[in-house]
Amino acid sequence: MDLQLSGRVAIVTGASKGIGLAVARTLFEEGAHVVATSRTRTADLPDKVIHVAADLMDPQAPARIVARAVEEFGGVDILVNNAGGPPPGVTLPRVGSLTPGDDDWREMFEFNLFSVVRMVRAAVPAMLERGGGAIVNVSSGSARQPSAMNVDYGAAKAALNHVSKALSEEYGPQGIRVNTVSPGPVLTDWWTKDGGAADVIAGMAGADRDSVIATLAPEMMKLSTGRLVHPQEIADVVAQLVSPRSGSTTGAELVVDGGFLKEI
Repeated sequence: MDLQLSGRVAIVTGASKGIGLAVARTLFEEGAHVVATSRTRTADLPDKVIHVAADLMDPQAPARIVARAVEEFGGVDILVNNAGGPPPGVTLPRVGSLTPGDDDWREMFEFNLFSVVRMVRAAVPAMLERGGGAIVNVSSGSARQPSAMNVDYGAAKAALNHVSKALSEEYGPQGIRVNTVSPGPVLTDWWTKDGGAADVIAGMAGADRDSVIATLAPEMMKLSTGRLVHPQEIADVVAQLVSPRSGSTTGAELVVDGGFLKEI
């Protein structure tokens, strides 16, 4: 299927690894001009992908990223707000609503909500100049599955879902589609790195990292597929959503979670 992305200009945040890297590579392979942003560039990004080193906790970063896209390619057609999860230096999971303090809450919302709001604020004028565009915000199943684990993270993503829906209503008539993708647990660095989620859960359960990833986490989260989601599975859905072939899809939340969410 031709996704009709050739020549379109895409910004992807959090593109150094995991979902963001998979999205950046997929859009590039589909013919888009990609501006990838993260704190550091990874060797896994294709050489022709433009990388902008930025920390999205910096309120000035979004304007610089959009300006670089306009400078290199003349505008912006696509924005994928993937950066999120644990703020820099933070390890999740955190158990208990009393565990995160005020600073933890502020950092979580800064990274998972406010940085997205600022990216949208910077990109929308450039999209409107080209007659429209497509925005995909990467949320989480945790936004609709309240839990005492990572309560601040879930709350920030729930707020992101609300903002995404509001943006779709505001800008849909002006040609900008806004959708949300909500992954479940994805096999990324968040889980697999030393001291990451798998190690934290292993310490709590008296298990080892490999068994947590292969068996314990899917069982604990009641994943119907019996495994964690692969980043490419998220990237494929994002690519479809930003494609003109999804021209009537806006204000939607697409869940790619291995069966994590059970409600109707």
